[in-house]
Amino acid sequence: MSPRYRNGTHSAGTVIAVVADVMAFILGLWIVMYLLDANRGNDFVQFVHEAARWLAGWSHDLFTFDEAWARVVAGYGLAAVVYLFVGHAIANRVRH
Repeated sequence: MSPRYRNGTHSAGTVIAVVADVMAFILGLWIVMYLLDANRGNDFVQFVHEAARWLAGWSHDLFTFDEAWARVVAGYGLAAVVYLFVGHAIANRVRH
């Protein structure tokens, strides 16, 4: 067994990548829910919206498009892409 597997760096990298994927999934899910006009009174929709808003706090309302849907897609989409890119870059760095 290689030293990488024995010291846990492979596991740590995998955990980091999975966390980044889950964060991006939540953001993507909110974008889809928003575009499909999901019922905001639903508890699950509220949970996803609150989680996505917290995750994209730094990029929420970063863009000032006239259309609300474009602001949601750009702001939350940017956060999702950044989490995927940075998370997987860190995961790859930890693995090697």
